[in-house]
Amino acid sequence: MSFYCRIIQSTDLDEIIDYENRKLAESVADENERTLQSWHARWRKEALEHYLGLGWSFLVRDRDVQSPFSPEGQLIGYFIAQPLLFFDGQTQSLWVEHLSYSSLQARDELSTLAYRLSREKHFQRVFFPNQSGVANSVATFKPEAWNSQVLCVKTSKA
Repeated sequence: MSFYCRIIQSTDLDEIIDYENRKLAESVADENERTLQSWHARWRKEALEHYLGLGWSFLVRDRDVQSPFSPEGQLIGYFIAQPLLFFDGQTQSLWVEHLSYSSLQARDELSTLAYRLSREKHFQRVFFPNQSGVANSVATFKPEAWNSQVLCVKTSKA
C-alpha cells in the first residue's frame, strides 16, 4: 500500500458519508436499523460539516487503488478532530472525535499523524476514542485512560 494523507476538505464530505454507509451496511443488515444508527453516528453530516471546517481532520488514501471519487486513490480511513483550549487543566489539546479505518495500517498511520501533529503544534495532549484497536495503535505513546471511552496521550513534558 502506498499511503497519501491530507487535511479533509468540504468536497470530501459525500465520499466520507458513502464510505461510512458502506461500512455500516457490512455490519447491520436491516436498512431501517442502519438509518437509525446513522442519525446518531459521530460521522453524521452535521458533525462532519462542523469538524471539516476547522481544518484539523485528516484522511488517508491508498494510491494503489483507483477511486471513483478521487484521483488520489481510495479512501481507507480518516479522523475528525478539533483543538480544545484550556481543557482539563491544559492549555491546548487535540480531541479526536472519530477515527474510522479499513485497515490496521491506516489506523496506525492516522493515530501517528494525530500524535505527531499535536507534538508539532506544541499541544499538551491528544485524546483518542477508546474503540477497538486504537489502544494497540497508540500503545507506544503510553496512553492513559481518561475515562472508559477516551484514551489520553501526553504530547509534551508538561
